[in-house]
Order: sequence, then structure tokens, then C-alpha cells
Amino acid sequence: MQIIGEHIKLDSFLKLVNEAGSGGEAKILIAEGLVSVNGEPESRRGRKLRPGDNVGIRGRSYHIEAEDS
Repeated sequence: MQIIGEHIKLDSFLKLVNEAGSGGEAKILIAEGLVSVNGEPESRRGRKLRPGDNVGIRGRSYHIEAEDS
């Protein structure tokens, strides 16, 4: 997944990739420990994802890349 800018917040990312339908749903997924960043469980919905990070949820994984210039 490519992002524009230096970072994207985890809850916004989950909505962007349709893993969560709303910020509230993203908050629940994160609070339940269903989301990992770089192989570690993540509990902060405001976690800033940067190019090179990997997000795992529901058996799927996403690699964060910078948008091509």
C-alpha cells in the first residue's frame, strides 16, 4: 500500500484498506489485539505508520511504501 506524505495513522490506514468501516471499528480491532505492526501487537490507534512498516490483521499483511514521485 502506498501512502502520500511521511506517515499515516494506524486507524486511518485500517479504514483506507477496508479492514475497518469506521474509526470506531478500527479502535475495537486495535483494542482487541487483532492488529500488529512489524510483527508486534499494536494497541495505539494513533500509531504513525511510515514507509517500510508492515501491518498485519485478520491473516492479511500490508507493506507500507512511499508514493512514487
